[in-house]
Formats: sequence, structure tokens, C-alpha cells
Amino acid sequence: MRATQQHTQESCQKTLLDRYLKVRQQTLALCAPLEVEDYQIQPMDDASPPKWHLAHVSWFFETFILKRQLPSYKVFHPAYEMLFNSYYNGVGELWPRTARGLLSRPTLEEVFAYRRHVDQYMSELLSTRDTSELRFMVELGINHEQQHQELLLTDLKYNLGNNPLKPVYLEPVPGFSTLSDLCFVEFDGGEFEIGADPGAGFIFDNESPRHRVLLRSFVLANRPVSNGEYIEFIEDGGYERAELWLSDAWNYCRANREGQHQKRWTSPLYWSCRDDGSYWQYTLGGEREVDLNQPVCHVSAYEADAYANWRGYRLPTEFEWERAASGLLVEGNFIETGCYHPSGRVITDTSVKKPDLELMFGDVWEWTSSGYTAYPGFKTFAGQLGEYNGKFMANQLVLRGGSCATPQTHIRATYRNFFYPPDRWQFSGIRLATDMDHV
Repeated sequence: MRATQQHTQESCQKTLLDRYLKVRQQTLALCAPLEVEDYQIQPMDDASPPKWHLAHVSWFFETFILKRQLPSYKVFHPAYEMLFNSYYNGVGELWPRTARGLLSRPTLEEVFAYRRHVDQYMSELLSTRDTSELRFMVELGINHEQQHQELLLTDLKYNLGNNPLKPVYLEPVPGFSTLSDLCFVEFDGGEFEIGADPGAGFIFDNESPRHRVLLRSFVLANRPVSNGEYIEFIEDGGYERAELWLSDAWNYCRANREGQHQKRWTSPLYWSCRDDGSYWQYTLGGEREVDLNQPVCHVSAYEADAYANWRGYRLPTEFEWERAASGLLVEGNFIETGCYHPSGRVITDTSVKKPDLELMFGDVWEWTSSGYTAYPGFKTFAGQLGEYNGKFMANQLVLRGGSCATPQTHIRATYRNFFYPPDRWQFSGIRLATDMDHV
């Protein structure tokens, strides 16, 4: 019996180590197409340089695991605790977020050496120890690095997308561009359980506790809004009609600061309209004409709300979204496809009945109208990790479903992403909803 238990423990340790190393390698693979100059640029305050992302995720494992659980660990460089701390005030001083792009040193090679150093000691730790606390911390670190894989791509896209050369990050895998006709799916109201099941595996603290909510009957669009549908909004003067916009949204739309240039919003981020009336957009595969049948992307919550008003609908609440997504398979266009752009969906087997709801996962994060607040009975992670999610629960809105830059193993129906309403450099899109009695 003891031999069997030991074998099981060793197997669990190896599995966790394998997952750790796989995610770390995935991050490096995303950096493979970069030139050395790309690693340093910080095009706006909210977008960090790739070099900083590479170091920060290593800092996380070093700070919260290695320093505390491996007595033999040797700190790579004492100044890194401050340089690559993101927002953990409980850990100590931190380098200003707005100045991350000013750090020409450490060099890129030193950052790669830092990653190898951390990986060496993490491999030693995971090969020799196995406790529930360690497993949780490693799972958190893995999920944290997956979040930064998406941020690395979105921040890099903002950098390259604001470069007049419109450079190609990577030639993408061709994606589908066939969307179903827009229709609406009905959902009965009542009491429903929302939030993560405690036995569902790793979850972030903001996904719990599971609790009951009361919903009115509602309808939800079968798919996200397409580029073609959004162009109709643009050409009907959507960006010129104050009655469609929230007050703060209208002020932001009329005089928005993006990067170093003051300019009004007239279309989604990365879009341009040419003299012949055609719409073009920058993608990580370079600039190309807007595909009318792909989900619209890089819109703020303000634009999403204005578009919904124009159509006579609204954005779903996060509880309506989760109610609709509950039980669906987590499948779609994620980072693993190598497309790095919303692709739409195509059904190749006509004998298979289409699901009522399509593209609930992947392609684009879907804005909801719900403020990012705590669930009843919410408790943060213990200690300094309590700063991970809880302290951001003010003035932000929840997004659901993941995007084409999200790792598939990272997402689930209860996952709560959050950004400020004007933010649009993330892969964010729109799904319409309304009350049943408004149809």
C-alpha cells in the first residue's frame, strides 16, 4: 500500500512539473518571432514590454514559491524583487508601471538567464516536495503565466499596430470567416447558481463562492456581433449620435487619448477607412481588409453599449452570460490555433445540428454590463496574494468567454475577466441581449 501511495505521489509531482514546464515553454514560443528591439517597447502606460512580462512571471514563482518553500534557493538578483513586482504592495517597493519600457537593463539575455534560473530551482522543488499548499501555489503561478501570455500578445499588438510600418508579428494560420445568421435564444428566468463549484479544480478567488441569483427571463444572441454589422452602425452615424452613448462614453469618444495622439473614436481600434470606402484593420499578421463575417473586435464597453442601444438591445449581465454558457464545451478559437485573430465559425458536417449558442468561448472576450464586484461571502487569497484580484473591484466591468489570445486550458464558464469601460486594446467584442418581454 505504501509503495502504491508513493508511486501516486511521484506521478502527481511529475504531472505538475510537466505542466509547469509546458506553460513556461509556451511563453518562450510566443516570443520566438520577435526581434530584439520588440522586447523593450512600451507604447502606452497599460501595455508592458515583452521583456518585462518574461521577467515578471518568473518573479512570481521566485517570490511566492521558491523564496518560501526551497531553503537552498539562491536569489538571482536582489533588485529584481522591486523591478518586476507588478502591484503587490505587501511584498515591498515596486518600479512604476509607466516606466517599465525605460529599463534597458537587465538585458534580454539576462532576463532569459533569470527564467532558466527559476526553472532549474522550480524543477528541483517539484521533484522533491508535494504538499497541497505547493500544488495550489504552482497552479496559481501557471494560470498567472497564462494570463500574461495573452497580455504579451495584446500589448505587442498595440506596439506594432501603432507603428506606421504595420509590421507582421507572425503569418497566422488561416481562420474561418463564416458566421450563422443572427438570431436570439430564449432563457427562462428563475433562481440559478452562479460561480465556481468548490470541487471544480483550480479557480481564482473572484469566481467564488457559488451563490444563487434571481434572473428575469431573457434572450441572448446566438453569436457575437460581426464586423459587417458593426460597419452598419458606423455608416449610420453611430459615432456622431450622442443619444446612443452614456455621458462619460460620449466625452471619451469625442476626445480620446490613445498612445501619444489626441483623436476621436470613429471605429474600433486598429481600423482605418480608405478613400474607396473599404475598411482595413491591423492584425498580428499585418494589415488586411476587414472581413465582414468575423466577430468585431477591439471595441470598448462604451462602444459595445452604444452599438447595443443602436440595435435596440443591451449587453448581457455576467450572470445571464454564465447561465447561458453553463454546461457548454469550452471549445473555439484560442491561442493554440495560432490564428491570433477572431475567426468566426464554420460547420463542415451538415449532419451535425448547430448549437443554439455559438462562439461563447474563444475569438473575443464579451463585454457584460456587470460591474466587477465581490460575490456574497467573497474571500481573497490568503496573505499577500489577497492583492491578486480583490483590490481591483472598483470602476471596472466584467468580460466573459476568453479570446483568440487566451490559452484554452485557462478558461471556463465561471471565469471573470475585468477591464475599465474605455479599454479596447484587448480582444473584446459584443454579444447582444434583452429581456424576454422586450422581444
